[in-house]
Amino acid sequence: MNRRDFTVCGLGASIHQAVSWRLYGRTLQTAASMQLAAQSVDPYSLVDPELLAAVKGQPQGILNDEIVANAQKQIPQISAVLPSVPGVKISRRSIPGPAGIPDVSIVIADTAPEQKNKPVLLHMHGGGYVVGAAVAFLPGVLLYAKPTGCVVVSVDYRLAPQTRFPGSLNDNYAALSWVYHHAEEMGADRKRIAIAGESAGGGHAAALAIHARDRAEVPIIFQLLIYPMLDDRTGSTRGVPPHIGQIGWSAAGNRYGWAALLGSPAGSEKLPYGAVPARVEDLRGLPPAFIGVGAIDLFVDEDVDYARRLIDAAVPTELLVVPGAYHAFDLSVPDAQVSRSFRTSITAALRRAFKV
Repeated sequence: MNRRDFTVCGLGASIHQAVSWRLYGRTLQTAASMQLAAQSVDPYSLVDPELLAAVKGQPQGILNDEIVANAQKQIPQISAVLPSVPGVKISRRSIPGPAGIPDVSIVIADTAPEQKNKPVLLHMHGGGYVVGAAVAFLPGVLLYAKPTGCVVVSVDYRLAPQTRFPGSLNDNYAALSWVYHHAEEMGADRKRIAIAGESAGGGHAAALAIHARDRAEVPIIFQLLIYPMLDDRTGSTRGVPPHIGQIGWSAAGNRYGWAALLGSPAGSEKLPYGAVPARVEDLRGLPPAFIGVGAIDLFVDEDVDYARRLIDAAVPTELLVVPGAYHAFDLSVPDAQVSRSFRTSITAALRRAFKV
């Protein structure tokens, strides 16, 4: 796995990693108490030894308008070159978007070109809602998806802040609808469509599952949420311990990404329905879910809480919390034992969902 692709998209370890601990729902601490607690915990002491070298001594990642604009300028050049993966047929095409929006670009990776009636994994890439590209994440997706023999379709949805919610959701739903109606030409089974995403892509996948449930047009059999970005209140109106966000992806970056998507400050009282999955009250009838997150990831509390709410809503849910793992650890150090084990669990969950 080549980290360069993620780095040039603004998605390397300096932006995309975090340290966190269970403290969901706590109000913001006073500056004095936060400073006192910070003196008692070294965030690096919580990191799995195999993951430590990738983050030790790295500068704290930040997001601002200039950094995001520069990262977005590089995306067309990155997207122009499709990755080459042995045994996988990879192509790009444009599909019609809903009325009034541009065509949507998708990357199709067929992991079993000679097979028919294959399952489909519709993927949405990460990047804090503001950066990223399908091709940059595709090699990592194929590490866990290829063993299932599925077709991966990754969406280059429009990015914030140029496109606010629900623009990206509309793009992703257009891709879902296209996959459903064109599955046969891909040699795929439209009755076995799963959706997936990491970080912001996991947030997109969760939002898409809710949207598809509400529209009741395209069935989704499974949602694979990899350290998903689900709740705009994390680090804004809901506090985190002071050792959280000291490595890579921070509460400040989280606030920036959500504000860019929503067009209003993170944690605002009013927001459009479906924009923030964790704030959708009714989770009944959603597809079965797998949620995987590091135990020291900024998102661990919101992800664990979302899993609990899915379980309460009678949605079959598997939750995996990985000790010593920060945000996007499997992308930063793909060969670490903890990363390999994480991917093995993801592949196993997909196999069960696809019945392969």
